[in-house]
Amino acid sequence: MITLHRISNWDAKAIQRMNGINRLRGLGHMFKIVSRLGDGWFWYAIMFLMPAVYGGAGLMLSLLLAANGLLATATYKWIKARTRRPRPSEVYASLTLTEAPLDRFSFPSGHTLHAVGFTILIVAFHPASGWILVPFATLVALSRMVLGLHYPSA
Repeated sequence: MITLHRISNWDAKAIQRMNGINRLRGLGHMFKIVSRLGDGWFWYAIMFLMPAVYGGAGLMLSLLLAANGLLATATYKWIKARTRRPRPSEVYASLTLTEAPLDRFSFPSGHTLHAVGFTILIVAFHPASGWILVPFATLVALSRMVLGLHYPSA
């Protein structure tokens, strides 16, 4: 049986290993860039370009993405306010916090929630975009752990 204690131990080991990637030349910087793009800039650009490229269908997708973004933001803020899980860098002094957090608590990752939600919606309408969006969303999720902002368990 998996207990909360075992999950917590696994989380601690995994976050410390992932955060160590920052010491590898270039990788830490790459994850910072990915995380910054995941702040919204990448998704806003896609939402802006969809109507220009696909007309009315693109506009509908952009509106759906905007609604998804608003719902995801409301959901993760609601959950964070109730779980109040501290960020890994507050719990483990050995972690290197390489990017300032956008808010106080760790669970859940808004970056990951948005990246996955937007990716699912866009790929549902444009399957070929999955070759770019799935790896990007994965890198966004990984970046949050590498930068010491979130745990693997969210």
